[in-house]
Amino acid sequence: MAAQMAGQPILILKEGTGRTLGRDAQRTNIMAARVIAEAVKTTLGPMGMDKMLVDSLGDVVVTNDGVTILKEVDVEHPAAKMMVEVAKTQEEAVGDGTTSAVVMAGELLKKAEGLLDQDVHPTVVARGYRMAAEKAQEILEDMATPIAPEDEKTLKKIAITAMTGKGAEKAREHLAEVVVKAVRAVADEDGDTITVDPDNIQIEKKEGGGIEDTELIQGIVLDKERVHASMPRRVEKARIALVNSALEVKETEIDAEIRITDPEQLRSFIEEEEKMLKAMVDRIKDAGANVLICQKGIDDLAQHYLAKEGIFAVRRAKKSDMEKLSRATGARIVTNIEDMSEDDLGYAGVVEEVKIGDDEMVFVRDCKEPRAVSILVRGGSEHIVEEAERSIEDALGVVSSALKDRKVLPGGGAPEVEMAKGLREYAKSVGGREQLAIEAFADSMEAIPRALAENAGLDPIDVLVDLRAQHAKKTGVNFGIDVTENKVKDMLKEGVMEPLGVKEQAVNSASEAAIMILRIDDVIAASKLDKEGGPGPDGGDKDFDSDL
Repeated sequence: MAAQMAGQPILILKEGTGRTLGRDAQRTNIMAARVIAEAVKTTLGPMGMDKMLVDSLGDVVVTNDGVTILKEVDVEHPAAKMMVEVAKTQEEAVGDGTTSAVVMAGELLKKAEGLLDQDVHPTVVARGYRMAAEKAQEILEDMATPIAPEDEKTLKKIAITAMTGKGAEKAREHLAEVVVKAVRAVADEDGDTITVDPDNIQIEKKEGGGIEDTELIQGIVLDKERVHASMPRRVEKARIALVNSALEVKETEIDAEIRITDPEQLRSFIEEEEKMLKAMVDRIKDAGANVLICQKGIDDLAQHYLAKEGIFAVRRAKKSDMEKLSRATGARIVTNIEDMSEDDLGYAGVVEEVKIGDDEMVFVRDCKEPRAVSILVRGGSEHIVEEAERSIEDALGVVSSALKDRKVLPGGGAPEVEMAKGLREYAKSVGGREQLAIEAFADSMEAIPRALAENAGLDPIDVLVDLRAQHAKKTGVNFGIDVTENKVKDMLKEGVMEPLGVKEQAVNSASEAAIMILRIDDVIAASKLDKEGGPGPDGGDKDFDSDL
């Protein structure tokens, strides 16, 4: 790019740099973001369709999980990448609602484009959207219903709602029970505050069996096997030692040379090494351990001594697994075996090696009040197991969020219709051009019930008319769409509910992303380099809408 000064061109940007200005920049950004929203819209709700994603190596992923789809798709356009970030943020913050957040953001931008065409300035739209987002949070707070943390029945309904329409739907009752028990086991209570660290719930996958064979282990599953065939396969009333140093003879820190001049010296040297290994094993035995989980290696000779003492041993366990084992069994992770005592040991009812499919796995189960648990996910094929895992992760996210917030909302598009109603009333009190933006925000919220109806093969206009009529009544605040029966019903009575935090985060993420994209009026893109290091065949000045 060059500017003219006294007839002399002055280079400001590198040759080949692409630049899109003003309305063109806004149009291309909005278009890119909307394409992303449209891509995941058909996956929304219980009747949502699946996507098959094939990467360059031919690996296939079949899913209707919004964030998985967007992570797998190789997105080029920078505005489209912002939409992918919305889904990732939603997933990390609350574990579910990714598709809703992206669809909302796409709809907000679509309505904003109409306002821009009417010459409403982007900053006015952004201000109106901010006001609407704040009001929407108040509306959600007002319509939320409190729940008790010990109300397992409601928590199960929340988990079932999250899994409906996913690959694991046929076993959702069983999986919901597994999820609720797992979350409640690892929940930390501090006064009135409940926090759940999802890292304390380990998910292990194994093909074989059906989804209904998925089980909760009150302890940890290790994708390992015992180190020696002579060791017991099963140990009851296990006293577990966790060691994060190697059961091997230590080598010197620096290179050292040992000179041995006769066979007697060699024999005494080997005997000394054996003595050291035997002393380590004796120390473990004297502490009272009958199970050893080691983070590093175990020497062959040490394996032999451990097997002779009837100690079940596993080596090279992951650091994260060691930490989970510590929380599950109550054992302390020991670095120096010399200092090990009975107080460092943990307890499990059973430690056993089990053959699942072609692999051996070690189950540490029946722990007393474990603070970390495992879910072993089963399914008929790799794709089914992976989709079941994604469903379980979503359910874990919503149950954790419900325990934290202790408030739930009805599902089926009810919160969105209530927000739209409240925002239209609020817009009248605001006036000015911001009123137009708030009304556009209200219309955008109804994209969710509209998509739910479309995906179920229903007429979205009829459904929205019915929903608005119900929400106009004081008793109709919880009414949403039951897509299985094609009726508008009270969603809380039907057991379709989701945590307040999931919906609040979706509205926040969607509005912030839409506002950020709207405020961009100039896109300056560096020239693309081809493999040889020069500009691309077209000089690198590509139109953004062809980049997606």
